Amino acid sequence: MSDKYADRSAAPAEAPTFRSGFVALVGRPNAGKSTLLNACMGEKVAITSPVAQTTRRRMRAVINTPLSQLVIIDTPGLHKPKDALGSELNRAALAELADADAVAFLVDATKPVGRGDEWVARHVDRADADYKLLVLTKADIAGPEQVAAQLEAARALARFDDELVVSATEGFNVDAFVGLVSEHLPEGPKWFPDDMDVDATPEDLVAEFVREKLFLHLRQELPHSVGVLCEELEYADDGHASISATILVERDGQKGIVLGRGGQMIKRVGIEARRDIERLLGCKVFLDLTVRVAPQWRRDQREIRRLGYGLDEG
Repeated sequence: MSDKYADRSAAPAEAPTFRSGFVALVGRPNAGKSTLLNACMGEKVAITSPVAQTTRRRMRAVINTPLSQLVIIDTPGLHKPKDALGSELNRAALAELADADAVAFLVDATKPVGRGDEWVARHVDRADADYKLLVLTKADIAGPEQVAAQLEAARALARFDDELVVSATEGFNVDAFVGLVSEHLPEGPKWFPDDMDVDATPEDLVAEFVREKLFLHLRQELPHSVGVLCEELEYADDGHASISATILVERDGQKGIVLGRGGQMIKRVGIEARRDIERLLGCKVFLDLTVRVAPQWRRDQREIRRLGYGLDEG
């Protein structure tokens, strides 16, 4: 009898392939990396602001599906550095790019493709990742003609396996992004437990939420001179958390701006940051913010790494 008519009813079905791996989000500052990460997670885990170079800490966020574990790495925006901080941020982003299984190169649909994109694309082209995806972001605020022109310009920057137009704020193609990347991950085990969503500590996230509010309210004045370190996080018997955080600035005049007239600015920052922190920790929070002057801290590698903004050498 021909094999084509053989009885296969008893043949065991092949087990679905489980895929896992790391995808690095790379692009120029303000390309929408952190916004896309938050949309993929369905909650706010990475800070965002209109200020370029808001992201300073590499963050890994874990998405589990029945057949995959996708670890999305949010990296600092690649840019021409002006100080030691900028150099460290570039080093951190390029290190993640070098080690990723997949790379998503994000290009802002609302800004002309330029030399900064070309520079990032050269690194993407040289990366060893098996899968490279061009992602055009902010489609909700770009017209169809603008999107088409941006795609054509971005395609010429490097060799891509796929392309996708997304709007993270509207949720457009966010699930498609997760599905597309997951399909192209290598076969492998789960790298993180199911109950882990990000690899940042609560102290790291506290510092980031405080810094976000500073960026939002001081963006016209001094955000890049500001650093934040969570010094203490303790839980009391009554269930609330007591937190102390230090805000670093480079000059005495900047300290006055952060404090505000009669302490109003730092009070406002504290109130807004506390809302995010209480959601994060699931309890009431007492937040104590202190401002300290650390002259030229952005040029001091030890201070940069103490704040968690440099490349993790471990």
